[in-house]
Amino acid sequence: MQSITRELEQRLTVALRACFGDAAEGVDPMLRPTQDPSFGDYQANFAMALARTLKQKPRDVAEAVVERLDVADLCGPPQVAGPGFINLTLLPAAAGRRLQAIPPAARDGLDRVGIDPTPAPAVVAIDMSSPNLAKEMHVGHLRSTIIGDCIARMLEFEGHHVHRINHVGDWGTQFGMLIEHLRRTHPDVLNDPEHLRLGDLESFYVQAKQRFDADEEFATAARRAVVDLQSGDPATLAVWRAFCEESLRHCHEIYERLDIRVEDRGESFYNDLLPRIVDDLARVGLAVESDGAMCVFLDGFRNREGEPLPMIIRKSDGGYNYDTTDLAALRHRIEALGATRLLYVVGLPQKQHFDMLFAAARKAGWAGDKVELTHIGFGSMLAASGKMFKTREGGTVKLKHLLDEAVERARNVLEANEQDPEKKRGLAPEQMQVIAETVGVGAVKYFDLSHALGSDYKFEWDTMLSMDGNTAPYMLYAYARIRSIGREAGVDYAALPPDTPIVLEHESEIRLGKMLLRLPDVIEQAGREYRPNVITEYLFELSKAYNGFYDRKRGVRVKDATPESVRLSRLRLCDLTARTLKLGLHLLGIGTLEQM
Repeated sequence: MQSITRELEQRLTVALRACFGDAAEGVDPMLRPTQDPSFGDYQANFAMALARTLKQKPRDVAEAVVERLDVADLCGPPQVAGPGFINLTLLPAAAGRRLQAIPPAARDGLDRVGIDPTPAPAVVAIDMSSPNLAKEMHVGHLRSTIIGDCIARMLEFEGHHVHRINHVGDWGTQFGMLIEHLRRTHPDVLNDPEHLRLGDLESFYVQAKQRFDADEEFATAARRAVVDLQSGDPATLAVWRAFCEESLRHCHEIYERLDIRVEDRGESFYNDLLPRIVDDLARVGLAVESDGAMCVFLDGFRNREGEPLPMIIRKSDGGYNYDTTDLAALRHRIEALGATRLLYVVGLPQKQHFDMLFAAARKAGWAGDKVELTHIGFGSMLAASGKMFKTREGGTVKLKHLLDEAVERARNVLEANEQDPEKKRGLAPEQMQVIAETVGVGAVKYFDLSHALGSDYKFEWDTMLSMDGNTAPYMLYAYARIRSIGREAGVDYAALPPDTPIVLEHESEIRLGKMLLRLPDVIEQAGREYRPNVITEYLFELSKAYNGFYDRKRGVRVKDATPESVRLSRLRLCDLTARTLKLGLHLLGIGTLEQM
């Protein structure tokens, strides 16, 4: 399914060139969907900017383009409004033909709903999730994990090759403490590292830290373990690997539950590359010595006192830090992976770090003009009180406990419904568990992704799990309802004749049909701007359009519509709506349910 917006832009471009020749070269038609249906479906706003160049009246420019604009097969007569806006209204018959041309859902694999992949795929590296392996994943890792996954899904759908890099913290001085504690509490790990199991990483870390602070002999042994680790001692490396693998096992239990896949790439992976980073930056004059440390000073970066802000890439004691590791990782992604788009899904407080990282990479020549470097910053998830999300004891909430509570709350709603004769579905216990898991985890994801990335948001259980409004339960129910309508109508949506004409006559049919045709533009915009909430907003509007279409008072008859051609047309609209909802939810990382 080709984007209506792209096609209209192409036709506007042809008309612009026909009217103004070279003066129209590179002019953006500035075509956007209208917010008010009284102005049509699309509006082109180029006339005022072009008029200044041509030294003509904007309305005269717009009227000249309209005379040359060939859209009769798609739109009604173009209307020039105000100082030079061009309003375009999609013809219902044209919308019906476009919808009819969408191929049936694929039997295997992801249903693309007729959208072709990009003809110019890129290699994309997304830095996402990135927990510290010394502790279990907590709520602070939620946003990077699910936002990164959603952006990866969108870009993969477009046809790009995406590396989902889980840049985990698996190196540093704290690992000496953890290794030594592991040796003493689990001595069997020395002989059988593969079978190490730690029930609670958080408590293990706390115990190790307490021992490190209270026992000088232990602290000395821990520092010695750091030296052994950095020097490559085989026995120490074996214990370190066992701890890292056990930590990653805990992480991947969360990733599996969230239906997220990542490529684990620890900081240790880049350890051998760090000396070269410093040497190469020094060779080109970017890295200089300052108070015994090797630093990079970049134009435009200063501290609070107005002094040049250093990017320290080798400390005075000869050690490296995360600036050095991030530079090595960036360079590796460009040179080894061939990535031309590097995305970092990391909280907004790290903005300055990434500004400096990107500036250094540009100045060193590692990232040329054709390489995109983008920090996709996001705000914090707050408690309903507006304060930081904490346990009652003031500690950090483990991510697995948050997901457990979401599923439990969803199951409680299901169980309450089963006690209500009017809401009872007769669900088996195993069905209820599947539904509760899908709804609970989906609600957490959807609620997060529906907010603008740059803002903080309050985590509110009641809003998140509501069956009304822009929520996952509402969307999941909308999808399940459409599937049940097909069963009640005695039809298999997939078996509907693909050549059945889709006729849009009633106002509710026209609105739904035009909303369905917006899908390619929505996915393109969300992927271009890295904004998952573009998809959630669209799904909500689509669901409302469908409810108006199916409503007996405001909409049309569907299951019992006559004649049969009308019934089949409307059932195909039902099918396309369900397929679009399913694809949209998939891009958000949320599965669907055939029954709720």
